Amino acid sequence: MRLAPLALIALAAVAPDAAWAQDAVPAVDAMVGELAASASADEVTTSVRLVMLFTALTFLPAILLVMTPFTRFVIVFSLLRQALGLQQSPPNQVLIGLSLFLSMLVMQEPLQKVNDTALQPYLAGEMETGTALELGLQPMRAFMLHHVTREDLGSVISVSGIERPDTVEDLPTSVVVSTFVLSELKAAFVIAIKVYIPFLVIDLVVASVLLGMGMMVLPPVVISLPFKLLLFVLMDGWGLLVTSLVKSFG
Repeated sequence: MRLAPLALIALAAVAPDAAWAQDAVPAVDAMVGELAASASADEVTTSVRLVMLFTALTFLPAILLVMTPFTRFVIVFSLLRQALGLQQSPPNQVLIGLSLFLSMLVMQEPLQKVNDTALQPYLAGEMETGTALELGLQPMRAFMLHHVTREDLGSVISVSGIERPDTVEDLPTSVVVSTFVLSELKAAFVIAIKVYIPFLVIDLVVASVLLGMGMMVLPPVVISLPFKLLLFVLMDGWGLLVTSLVKSFG
């Protein structure tokens, strides 16, 4: 019987808290529901962004070929191998890898701008897909427009059939990319010709000497190849060629 007053006192003390808890339950449920909906929306948004990012990565080989100096590097290195008279040395994998990393070296500043202005804000959810794409293309367009020729640009504009814009910023990206590829092909062949001529002279001299000596059975390439390799090594050909190619984008 003595426990009854204590029980009543405890019940009286707890009753207000229980009433407050009853009132607070709907508010807590609503808050939890909002947090769950927000987390679900954030998860969906992150998933969509990841899907868009992985889809963009499928276009990476095309971007590498047409929007970077990769084309110029790989063409010059391939024609240099032919000028030396070598068939499979250096292998294609080595030339492609060297061209890839030299392209990344040249594109370091534009790619950093793309990462800072478009990629990181997009991954953080601070930017829509269209805005990120537009901002990411601006550094790439500026790089390509800086290394095109007026003649190639006029040719592509005339072929595309569009009206000549007032400024280069109004040019479509397809026109800019096409012009850049044409300019890179032209520059690559011009550089390759300058590299090819000294080795061609060596081939002509060796062929004339062998013909004068009556050694027509012996292929001139067998004799000229060591001389061409010796000349290329003594003049530090790889260093000069790579330095000249990278500085051409200075």
